Amino acid sequence: MSQNDRALVHRAKQGDQSAFVAIYEQYQPSIYTYIFYRVGDGMLADDLTADVFVRLVDKIRTFTPGERPLLAWLYTIAHNLVVDHYRHNGRAHCLPLDEMSENLAADEASQPAQTAEQHLTQDWLRESLCRLTEAQRQVILLKFVEGRSNAEVAALLGKDEGAIKSLQHRALAALSRALEEDHHYEHSR
Repeated sequence: MSQNDRALVHRAKQGDQSAFVAIYEQYQPSIYTYIFYRVGDGMLADDLTADVFVRLVDKIRTFTPGERPLLAWLYTIAHNLVVDHYRHNGRAHCLPLDEMSENLAADEASQPAQTAEQHLTQDWLRESLCRLTEAQRQVILLKFVEGRSNAEVAALLGKDEGAIKSLQHRALAALSRALEEDHHYEHSR
């Protein structure tokens, strides 16, 4: 855990509201992204992200600095909230890698062919990610969506870098197989 995180956690445990604000500002984007790619709904992702930080405030006294990074703890809270959400509201759906809806209306009028290709790519990614294990999806999201290094991903997931490289390799191989299967299917029609 970084010295900055240790100091923030210490201050938060003392009830310092500015420490909670600093933690929120630093980690909210990562937690929102993590949740969004699991629920696919921006408003729900906002709500669950807010719940993560409410739990942070409620449970900060139970967090032991040094056991694992603060962000890893927040990801665990987020994961548990998403699981609880689906337990109470039905089965999880695999989700797109990209939230493009805000830009689609303008793009569709000016570049319909490119927009159609983006939709097809997004659909393919959504279906292909369903073929991965949860651990593989986490590695792909953390590495390629959030741009984290193998060392960061390893620390966040509580694994060593070799395991992260292996998960990434298997995930990319599964995505490659999915692409080949889809390509073969399209040509056999």
